[in-house]
Amino acid sequence: MATLKKSARKKTASASKNEDLQAQAEQMSKRLGESAQQVWLAGVGAFGRAQAEGTKLFETLVKEGLSLEHVTRKAAGGKAQAMRDAVETTVGQARERASDTWDRLEKVFEERVHRALRRLEVPSREDLSTLIDRVDALNAELRKLGGVPATKPARAARPRKTASVKKSAPAAKKTPAKRASRKKAAP
Repeated sequence: MATLKKSARKKTASASKNEDLQAQAEQMSKRLGESAQQVWLAGVGAFGRAQAEGTKLFETLVKEGLSLEHVTRKAAGGKAQAMRDAVETTVGQARERASDTWDRLEKVFEERVHRALRRLEVPSREDLSTLIDRVDALNAELRKLGGVPATKPARAARPRKTASVKKSAPAAKKTPAKRASRKKAAP
């Protein structure tokens, strides 16, 4: 009897441990999902901020360039062209840096969207193009074999059963053999 009580206690203790482990696993899974969501949102936020700040940076640099140009014209009449060139170079470099940053952020964003679409199994443009090409090739093959005319729907392409069609019944038996040979050649 004492051994039965001990084994019952062990079973309830092990069931309790299993439930605790399962609850911990569910909590960890939930936390991981929330963390992934936060990482995604942070990426989108960074993309938006870079877009807004990139424009502001450019506008600020243009204003600074204009003010520097005015100051240099007043200070040194002959050196204005040299300063203008320097400012244009600086603005050009700033544009390049802003453009590079923008391009990198855009690429990161596109890659993340592409990966998310792949995880959701959304077909890509290439997948759809390949599928369209295969359907076109099959339609062309059907047209060659006389199965479907190019302008009429498939139902209209079937001949009506008449006395002449019934007489040519042995020829219709050869059609499945053609289909079988086509299936072997297709892969």
